[in-house]
Amino acid sequence: MKHYTYDYLIVGSGLFGSVFAHEMKEKRKKCLVIERRNHTGGNVYCEEKEGIHIHKYGAHIFHTSYRHVWEYVNRFVEFNNYVNSPVANYKGELYNLPFNMNTFAKMWGIVTPAEAAEKIKQQRKEAGITNPKNLEEQAISLIGTDIYTKLIKGYTEKQWGRSCTELPAFIIKRLPVRYTFDNNYFNDRWQGIPIGGYNKLIDTLLEGIEVRTGVDFLKDREGLSSLAEKIVYTGPIDEYFDYKLGTLEYRGLHFETERLEEENYQGVAVMNYTDRETPWTRIIEHKHFEFGTQPVTYITKEYPADWKPGEEAYYPVNNDKNQKLYAQYTELAKKEKNVIFGGRLAEYKYYDMDDVIDSALKGATNTSGISNT
Repeated sequence: MKHYTYDYLIVGSGLFGSVFAHEMKEKRKKCLVIERRNHTGGNVYCEEKEGIHIHKYGAHIFHTSYRHVWEYVNRFVEFNNYVNSPVANYKGELYNLPFNMNTFAKMWGIVTPAEAAEKIKQQRKEAGITNPKNLEEQAISLIGTDIYTKLIKGYTEKQWGRSCTELPAFIIKRLPVRYTFDNNYFNDRWQGIPIGGYNKLIDTLLEGIEVRTGVDFLKDREGLSSLAEKIVYTGPIDEYFDYKLGTLEYRGLHFETERLEEENYQGVAVMNYTDRETPWTRIIEHKHFEFGTQPVTYITKEYPADWKPGEEAYYPVNNDKNQKLYAQYTELAKKEKNVIFGGRLAEYKYYDMDDVIDSALKGATNTSGISNT
């Protein structure tokens, strides 16, 4: 019988890999975590500059309604009371998100929920769309023309890199509308940002576990696989199989971060730019996630981008073609002995952080087979 150095080789040190590794350590299993990048934490990694935690791979706001997940993360780090209340900027006009009474009052000068509901109903009726053929028609049939034109159209077209008339209607199944003066973007019971940043959460999860950064599993699959009895793989599932069935599609992102010699640039952590002409989709002012009072500030402009294999994958293109391809890769994954597939890239899912943690906890409880289904 072969003797292995480790019980688990965990490929990727994002939330899934870090939670899984911690849970296995608690069960007295020996783990090796390897990471292709030169830092741990995956996309929740933060860079600290002048006391400001910069979300290097886009804004990450923790929110959940899972009590067990909230209690779990609070074992490792304390959260502040940040509430996500983004602002939309349409050609210099500012609107609160999600769509609520503050949005409607600014857009139409109305005062009561009944007036807002009537305005939306009237615009939907005037559009006369009964069978939406594309995203534009679907959105107008749900919310009317004004909100669609100013707050949905440009942002969506930048995000997907094509016109809303070319996008399928099913992308927007519903649009949240609140007839209250409530700017809290999430409906979840708990939300916040870890005090000290996400690195503190990851570092605490990985405490006492061997971690090697700058190691690419797929470049030395045979050698690394021979070290452990089981492998937990959190990278792209199609890359694991060398794209033999085809490539799963994603949208990419490009970030430009700059330091500004001012205390407060935009007054909010997240500002979405909803016109088509502005090339970026949003600007993040990182200090506002943690109520920072530093004399300087750092902002990040976020640009949507076309994506190709080898680049960081952000948003899965969840159309029928890609879902069918993913289902085929899932069948291959089931045949891989002693390999557990988990996380957003291995499961080809747009995952909220609490769902990733929940999935990792379940995977760590049931480690007998493939956990990617």
